[in-house]
Amino acid sequence: MQMSALGLDLIRRSEGFRGSTYLDPAGIPTIGYGHRLLPPESYPHGIAEQLAEQLLAGDVRLAEHAVARLVRVALTQGQFDALTDFCFNLGAGRLASSTLLDELNCGQYDAAGAQLLHWDLAGGAICPGLKVRREAELQLWGGAAGQTAA
Repeated sequence: MQMSALGLDLIRRSEGFRGSTYLDPAGIPTIGYGHRLLPPESYPHGIAEQLAEQLLAGDVRLAEHAVARLVRVALTQGQFDALTDFCFNLGAGRLASSTLLDELNCGQYDAAGAQLLHWDLAGGAICPGLKVRREAELQLWGGAAGQTAA
């Protein structure tokens, strides 16, 4: 599966475009649409939105592969998009060690979707931006954005 246009739109809205390097809430240098800079990456003069889109496509591909590797049950397009956004935002390690994944892989789709809402904390406090993002993921999860894949 690949992330749909709805899923990509969620990432773009949630991350916003920044042409200059900034520190994300975890203190990691970031640019574009939430692309984390890892050595030796460096953009001292910033980037244009076109390059940000290319970086986003690569980052989304990594998140898609993580979802495909970790999930052992069929997903709707909306569920796949929600999980891909989750992995993009928090990393595959968070999904791999989550109750969300445990419940999902046991076929408990509703319980798994509800787990998304538990991931709205930053520094131990509810982060309004993460709360909105998790609610949007849950909307994708339960939406009629496609049939269950084989």
